[in-house]
Amino acid sequence: MSLFKARDWWSVALGEGEEFDQGCMCVGNVDNSAMGHDKVVVGSYMGMLRIFSPHAAKANEAGQGAAEAQLLEVHLQNAIVQVELGKFVSCSDLLHLAVLHPRKLSVYSVLGTAGNVEHGDQYQIKLVYEHNLQRTACNMTYGTFGGVTGHHSLCIQSMDGMLMFFEQDSYSFGRFLPGFLLPGPLAYNLRTDSFLTVSSARQLESYKYETLAVATEAESRQDPDQPLKTGGKRLTPDWILVLGEQALDISVPSFSHSSSSIFVLGDRNLYFLRDNGQIYFMKKLEFNPSCFLPYTSLTDGTTNLLLGNHTNMLLVYQDVTLKWAAQLAFVPVALRVANFPDLKGAVVSLSWDGHLLCSYMGTDPSFFSTPKVDAREVDYEQADAELKRLHKFIREASRTQDILPKGESEEDLTVTACVSPDMDILSQALIQDMDGFPVPSVTVKVTVKASRAMASSKLTVGVQPPLAVTQDQFVLEPLGVGSSTEVVFSAFLNGRFPPADLSGDITLSYSSPTEFNPKGVPHVIQCQFNLPLALVCTATSPSKSSSSSIFKITVDTNQPPVDLAAIFPEIAAQSADNEGNSLAFRFLPGGLVTVLASKTSQRYRIQSDAFEDMWLVVNELVHRVDVHFAKQGVDDFKKSFSGPLPLKDYFLSVDHHFQLRVSAQKYQDLLSERAAQFRAIQRRLLTRFKDKTPAPLQNLDTLLDATYTQVMSLAEAAEENACQLEEAFVRLRSSTQLLVLLLSLWQGLTPEQTNILEATMLPLLHDTPQLGWEESCDAALSHLLRTCLSRSPKDQATTLAQAGGPTLGLPRDTARLKKHITLLCERLAKGGRLSLASEANAPVPAQVQNLAGPGGVEPIAELAGDETEEPQDATKFIKKKQPSKKAKKDKDKKVSSEPSEGAMREETSAAGEVKKKESSKGKDTRKELSKEDKEAKKESSSSSKEKKERDKEAGDRKVSKKASAGKVKEKKKNPEAGEA
Repeated sequence: MSLFKARDWWSVALGEGEEFDQGCMCVGNVDNSAMGHDKVVVGSYMGMLRIFSPHAAKANEAGQGAAEAQLLEVHLQNAIVQVELGKFVSCSDLLHLAVLHPRKLSVYSVLGTAGNVEHGDQYQIKLVYEHNLQRTACNMTYGTFGGVTGHHSLCIQSMDGMLMFFEQDSYSFGRFLPGFLLPGPLAYNLRTDSFLTVSSARQLESYKYETLAVATEAESRQDPDQPLKTGGKRLTPDWILVLGEQALDISVPSFSHSSSSIFVLGDRNLYFLRDNGQIYFMKKLEFNPSCFLPYTSLTDGTTNLLLGNHTNMLLVYQDVTLKWAAQLAFVPVALRVANFPDLKGAVVSLSWDGHLLCSYMGTDPSFFSTPKVDAREVDYEQADAELKRLHKFIREASRTQDILPKGESEEDLTVTACVSPDMDILSQALIQDMDGFPVPSVTVKVTVKASRAMASSKLTVGVQPPLAVTQDQFVLEPLGVGSSTEVVFSAFLNGRFPPADLSGDITLSYSSPTEFNPKGVPHVIQCQFNLPLALVCTATSPSKSSSSSIFKITVDTNQPPVDLAAIFPEIAAQSADNEGNSLAFRFLPGGLVTVLASKTSQRYRIQSDAFEDMWLVVNELVHRVDVHFAKQGVDDFKKSFSGPLPLKDYFLSVDHHFQLRVSAQKYQDLLSERAAQFRAIQRRLLTRFKDKTPAPLQNLDTLLDATYTQVMSLAEAAEENACQLEEAFVRLRSSTQLLVLLLSLWQGLTPEQTNILEATMLPLLHDTPQLGWEESCDAALSHLLRTCLSRSPKDQATTLAQAGGPTLGLPRDTARLKKHITLLCERLAKGGRLSLASEANAPVPAQVQNLAGPGGVEPIAELAGDETEEPQDATKFIKKKQPSKKAKKDKDKKVSSEPSEGAMREETSAAGEVKKKESSKGKDTRKELSKEDKEAKKESSSSSKEKKERDKEAGDRKVSKKASAGKVKEKKKNPEAGEA
């Protein structure tokens, strides 16, 4: 038996098909016996009322224990909503049973008659009085309302929000709760004479009995905005506490006069409150609770708590500290603590289907004693052999463990996608017309074939905006061995701008059961498909005049131009011009792209009014020309791009996207300010309206209307800006992919290098407010410029030893990003090659390893000019330690030699004035610095004295490590002089 399992003491199953809830059970001395032992009263929604007196069942009375413990069973015809025990009869101090039905309240007395035969005592109930209710009841509570002692009054909450008060056999009054929508739990606080409930606004409200008594008589629900029809005050709560969640139950324990706690059980939290509504402390729950019960604690100042949850657990808390956990056989809906003749402090729990259990926690004492064993000496050789044998079993088990499925050459499922070559006869597009042109749709058929029996699987379709599909999720039926199923959907254009990608992804997720995992191990299979170009564009008359188009691109080849009508048959069929050397594409949202094949040279020219519109046509042209010559068996076909890179045209798309991001941030800030202002005005107006003495509004209502108008206008503007930002990002993706294609044609990049470049330029597929394209692309470009595209291996090794950079965020402008893109193109033009392997193979010198701590190496300086070409301070120090490599670098690159000579002049004893002069001019441009260096060279060559001093200082260059480290620190303190 487990230690953490509730010990069954007595249990019974109540009927068949009956249902119970938290109010259907109460515990007490219902028959007012002289012994004072508790009985359990249970009522069901089927109208059955049962009373039990549990006792420990003997071994030979296993089947008769439940029958002997049941004192009474009565069918009351109506559903029993709640049962309570209290002093509900004015002329008697005995306990009576109150039974709440949906339309009736009945009070009974339970009488027990001593039997003269072996059958035992006889019990019966007698109706004392009852009240017929005009409204459907939800729950009730009782207590000494108004401070009256000696008897209890009843308060019933109806389903429409009315509190009905009864004093014994007479009806007192009724009040409607303000702002009522759905009933919540109801409790009475004896210490403050107030009622507690949780409204539909998810807030705890407290109403004093005195306030309820003097409020307006509730003959019918009134509009709160209308004036009172009769005399009396408007009903308002004494205090309100916002919970933010719906409450399951409220309890106000009264077992200690010093205790002043209110317990509220929410869906996710447990609240402990003072009588004035202040939170004493709360407990966040990591499970779904079902019921709870506070009970007395032996420790002063603390309260014990029983809490049941939907994982069949019974938890014991002392305040917020978990003291014990026990496993139950069901989910409890009601908990009580009772004292029986044979067991004190038993936990009584009831399930929704009628499982009544009396249990306790802990263990039963065990009288078993282990027998003595004969002591024997340990055979170490035998133990060692057994250990080796066990190790062998463990290795074999770990090697052949079947927790994860073994890799097989054949997949369990095969997914293939087939795009129809023709457009749909009846278009499925949501936008049927764009500028007078019909929007087509194309059918995609997906076939799923199973090589083994498979359970149900889920198929998801994803396309890039503004493309859309008729249905993006499918649930497939179980498949047998060798069977297959087909899924059909249509794709179409659903936006007024061309997409950046015509490919789509199909993801199939399923589970494959194994020996150790019968539920199955999740698997994912992906498949791609490409939509036709005719889905987003149509043919039109070509414009051969280059003056009408702003943007032009020329692609050179080493083979004669092909017939454009042959490689674009679907577009040529729609064109009225049958010439094979020109073809015009008109995108459905607008935009014209013309492709011209030269008759005299081996060139193709693509021209358009928009730079980003050329991407889809250029990409499709390059792909189809490759396929055309591959079919003809031409192995040496090459294509290139010789013209200047259109960086200025590309930067227009970058600036447009960045401005929309800045506008989105501004709209967000303005909306936050106006929303805060709107809430502040609301609070002031509520304060004025709640004041008993009316005060002038001082134009607060006008200010509220104006602020609301501003909030709505800003929200509409922000929504429109978000739509424009989505379109701008798609156009930016098209421009970026076009630039990557041109770079690959320009420098003849391999597919692996093209993939690296595309991942660098397009690190994101979607923009988010937290992380945008500009900062992500800039970080990726900086990494490439400092690693595989760095000026020297030393710079690369220094960068690899450098610590991480700052957190990415929206930049101030795009100047840095543009400079890095331009620098990337320059490095590629100078012979730089993209490779991820160089990062791992770059040697890291010992000096760099010593400087690799936080702050040891500074990032690339960003000044006016090619600042990434400037070596870092630590790199300068490395050059001084390796004069032979420095001389070789000075011979190849004269630009980097000038800063080194300036650094040499700083270390001479007579260079103090030169340091001051150069540090004061550190903010000048690099051009002026180079002029000053040339003048300093002339002066140094003409002055023989300074030359001798430099030679002498150069001879004393062999200094200790400490002196070198001191120089590095000195250069960090004065970076401007170091760069000069």
